[in-house]
Amino acid sequence: MADQIETLVTPEMIKRQGVWGHEEASFPISLSDIRKFAIAVYWPQTPPRLFWDEEYARTTRWGGIVAPQDFNPFAWPIKNEDPAERAAGGSRPRERRGMNGGQIDTYFQPMRPGDVIRARHRLRDWNETRTRLGLTLFFYTETEWWNQHDQLVKRHVQTMIWY
Repeated sequence: MADQIETLVTPEMIKRQGVWGHEEASFPISLSDIRKFAIAVYWPQTPPRLFWDEEYARTTRWGGIVAPQDFNPFAWPIKNEDPAERAAGGSRPRERRGMNGGQIDTYFQPMRPGDVIRARHRLRDWNETRTRLGLTLFFYTETEWWNQHDQLVKRHVQTMIWY
């Protein structure tokens, strides 16, 4: 089947490029959330004491318990939405296939018990080219997490590939 489409870039994508969408907030992070997450990701080993031992954590440079960097305060959302689709305005080209092209996470301030994390999403940019799959769109979304002190916690850039 010949690829007859001239571009996979939709008008909605052009309109949304670089524009931050609405913010969402996590529930407050509890000490129990951090402990359970650390136990789960380090199982069957014992997680580092920084994630569960309050007395020990007070002696570290953090001065208390912090969450592992990959802790996700949005892990159990009430409503499930795909941030990449939301950033693009739900404008995935019809009758096209897609796949995850990877992600890059950059960490800044650690998350602590009591933190409320705000997340915002945007379509950062894209690159359209022809590959052996035909017309292919490399689509980059960006998510930032901020704590209640307006400190950047994490930046997540995801690559989606549509063809």
